[in-house]
Amino acid sequence: MTKPSLLELPPGVQLVYLAEGGANVVYRFVSAVKSPVTAKRDPRKPLSPVAFEPAERFTGKLLRLRKDTAANVSYKEIVQNFNITVRPLFKADELVDQTLIRLPEGLIHRCNEQLLLAESNGGRPEKRHGGYLSLTEPFGLLVTDMTTFDDPGSTLAELKPKWLIQSPTAPAMAHRCRTCALRGMKNYEARSLGQKEQRSFCPLDLVSETFEDVLRATNYIKGCGDRTRLAHILFRNPTLQKLLSHQKTYSNVGLHGPPIQSTETSLDMTLRDCTLYIKIPKDEKSPVDIRLGDLDLKTGAGGKAKYWRDLEIQLIDGGWYEGFNSEAESSQCALQHLPVHQHPAT
Repeated sequence: MTKPSLLELPPGVQLVYLAEGGANVVYRFVSAVKSPVTAKRDPRKPLSPVAFEPAERFTGKLLRLRKDTAANVSYKEIVQNFNITVRPLFKADELVDQTLIRLPEGLIHRCNEQLLLAESNGGRPEKRHGGYLSLTEPFGLLVTDMTTFDDPGSTLAELKPKWLIQSPTAPAMAHRCRTCALRGMKNYEARSLGQKEQRSFCPLDLVSETFEDVLRATNYIKGCGDRTRLAHILFRNPTLQKLLSHQKTYSNVGLHGPPIQSTETSLDMTLRDCTLYIKIPKDEKSPVDIRLGDLDLKTGAGGKAKYWRDLEIQLIDGGWYEGFNSEAESSQCALQHLPVHQHPAT
């Protein structure tokens, strides 16, 4: 039985910059405007390549391209880890899918030229200046399009469902979950520097069995103006509940995490740093598309394992789990509203 042939991106593909993070740039597919057959053109100039095929073939997909970073993990390795480790944990329609596709020659050079041009005309975030696509990466990733570009009536809400269960090495009498403890510490540092503080939901509220707790969390979720509808979508949501279950199972985190010198990958931390995308149609009777993304397998290499461990020690020793710091803001953490005997086991 022969293996399926690898997808190849046609040379005439037309891309439009959509967004970027520290390690990747994401593009939308578009078609060039085709001139009528009768239109006159300069016979000395060749026809510009058009991209009608990719635009149709890759409907519902975006193209993700890898930046040149210190981590330097190839897309081939990222997809292999995703297929072996992450994909079996969820249904296909619960994940932002990713598929390898070979890039045409010269595409990365053209994209880098566009990024450089965007830096001069204000088309690129200043904090991303100086970072460009890897010239040694032969592949891109086709990923599920969770934008509302082709469905203007819909809305997209997204959130980070980090640490849906308390850190296993948090103090037994903690008044803050891991996420709220970290936010409290960062806000304390921000205040001392005269910087803006962060406000967000408590992840424990997201998976609460009480609807009002979930509704409270939606105060801090951007992208959907109808908080009540969003809360009903999230309340006891199967994908969110499945993520919670996996976080309980894969619990080698906190001080139980990978050894400091570890080069191993950590599914446990990956499941605590993904993104939940919720595409909500205008018609309330139409299905809502909910998928988990940002699930590239994390590694403890390059000092990452040490950073995770040191951060946990800092939260414990600094009293951030207990909220001992008298200058700390009033926490929104669900643990503060629970009697001690109802606190989650750590």
